[in-house]
Amino acid sequence: MDFRLTVPIAPAPFQIEPTHHGVVLGSCFATHIGGWLADGKMPVCVNPFGVLYNPVSLSQAWERLETAKPFTRADLFEHNGLWHSFAHHGDFSGSDPEAVLEGMNRALQAGHEALQRADYILVTLGTSWVYEHEGRVVANCHKLPSRLFTRRRLTVEASSEALERLAARRPGLTVLVTVSPVIHRGDGLVENQWSKATLVLAAHRLEERLPKQVHYFPAYEIVTGELRDYRFYADDMCHPSAVAIDYVRERFSEGWLSPSSRALLADVSALRQAMNHRPLHPDSPEYALFRARMRQKVERLQQRYKSVDFGAELQFFG
Repeated sequence: MDFRLTVPIAPAPFQIEPTHHGVVLGSCFATHIGGWLADGKMPVCVNPFGVLYNPVSLSQAWERLETAKPFTRADLFEHNGLWHSFAHHGDFSGSDPEAVLEGMNRALQAGHEALQRADYILVTLGTSWVYEHEGRVVANCHKLPSRLFTRRRLTVEASSEALERLAARRPGLTVLVTVSPVIHRGDGLVENQWSKATLVLAAHRLEERLPKQVHYFPAYEIVTGELRDYRFYADDMCHPSAVAIDYVRERFSEGWLSPSSRALLADVSALRQAMNHRPLHPDSPEYALFRARMRQKVERLQQRYKSVDFGAELQFFG
């Protein structure tokens, strides 16, 4: 007997190869997926605006990456001694406005170059609730007084159109869409369900309108339907636990990563474990032999994955 439901993963029409370039935008869950790919030496740019949650802010970020229009002092504002941008997460904020702008524009340029090379873009939607300041949806309120903002929930149509317009401009770009399983408790549990339902419907509407280009990965359904237990959440009962994140990555790799990419991620993970190993006797002949064997392994991997840079590993084991 099988005592749980398993979310089926349809055969992917597009599989990510080690040579495929990608851009990842979206919620903190997008960072988990994108960071995992980047750590595995996949050529991917992750959240060049920081964590973003709603479809409108995601589309604004995507469009800014297309144009690469630099941010200026006029895009910043000061609050409680820090300089912020309504287009960025607080990770970019700081006390020196020039340093803040430098960081934002450096990330913008890197994201622009990545998008120009990109074979795919992965977008993770977090919430359909938005906050407007002076008639414009903001990516982050930066703890300004709530009276300065108008809060509303996007419709399904508005959520899908925000991304459809940009995807249609780049018909050769594969768009992978997911909905974050993170619970936005601050919205209210009922309101969070409204929000997630809106995003799921918007994602499928986008997929229906651009079926050859847009594809949905059921991260939300895997966590809430397949795992379906608070033991798979962190202590705040809102964010998926490390075990849940690893499981979603595993399901993602089954459907969307090529065998070569899965092998690369496994090989890099094994190398990192070896590099993190702290020997009891670092000057011993035994450890010298271990380092020599690991260097030979890295050299073989460099020959196998010619597009991947193993320079740091070769130096470490040299």
